[in-house]
Amino acid sequence: MTSGVMLVRFLPGVVGEASRVVHLVPAPSGPGVPSELVAYCGTSIPPGVAEWLDAVEGMPCTACLLTAPLPTTSCAPQLPSEAPGR
Repeated sequence: MTSGVMLVRFLPGVVGEASRVVHLVPAPSGPGVPSELVAYCGTSIPPGVAEWLDAVEGMPCTACLLTAPLPTTSCAPQLPSEAPGR
């Protein structure tokens, strides 16, 4: 796995629909998936009860959004006025 942030939410039926928010989880730095994932909000997610999302969909976890690190400037999109050669 690569460094960064993964989007994860509990599978249907594991928690109530109102609790199936999308959590932000630090991507594991080593190979494989750890025995338990811990979201930035502190929610522990055991193996086999979550789905990985490839794109943003569903209601985000507000606590994760407030506590997750901001992207670095190298990841931020550039405005046309900031593009090289202008």
